[in-house]
Amino acid sequence: MAKTTKPKKTVKKVAPKKEVSDNQMRTVSPTRGRTFVGKVISTKMTKTVNVEWERRSYLYKYERYQTERSRVKAHNPTEINAQVGDTVRIAECRPLSKTKKFIVIENMGAGK
Repeated sequence: MAKTTKPKKTVKKVAPKKEVSDNQMRTVSPTRGRTFVGKVISTKMTKTVNVEWERRSYLYKYERYQTERSRVKAHNPTEINAQVGDTVRIAECRPLSKTKKFIVIENMGAGK
């Protein structure tokens, strides 16, 4: 009988890990689902903003469009610090509290 040789194990080369500061870790959050662009209407809660955006829906009965508003609460990271009147981009993420399921990912400036 012939001896069978075991295949040699290959060593995978891995790049060295980058050092990540605490501020960068806080901004990196897993997002999923939908993203919206809206206007900040309230910043009265700590690290939370109310974001509102308008959308149009069609009414079949009257054959016209109506404007509807959606309002959600979103987490406002200290690095972004959105204020009332700013236009922001929000993304869906894991539930952060009972009512917060979005996070502000970009501050697009005032009134854009």
